[in-house]
Amino acid sequence: MSSLKPRNTKEVKLSKEQMYEIIRSPIITEKATRVSEHNQVAFRVPLTATKPEIKVAVETLFEVKVDAVNTLRQKGKVKRFRGIVGQRSDTKKAIVTLVEGHSIDVTTGV
Repeated sequence: MSSLKPRNTKEVKLSKEQMYEIIRSPIITEKATRVSEHNQVAFRVPLTATKPEIKVAVETLFEVKVDAVNTLRQKGKVKRFRGIVGQRSDTKKAIVTLVEGHSIDVTTGV
């Protein structure tokens, strides 16, 4: 039998500044409010942020236990302004599932 390690055994070390850079802002929309009923919170994060970094940042900044992190990349829309074509920036969202009994109040500051 070989000794197999779990996939995410790599420790993630982040400073407070890096954590605040990763968790840019909470997303407060109708859909984000709807997923909060399932013990989930949505955050805007940088395109370069990874799931383990997001997990460590949320657990440290909000003092909660994170069960899972799901991310999605949203491509920027092509928009016109006075006939000139422009494009919005791409964004990345993180939907963080919290362990039962933990919660984050996104209406207050960190």
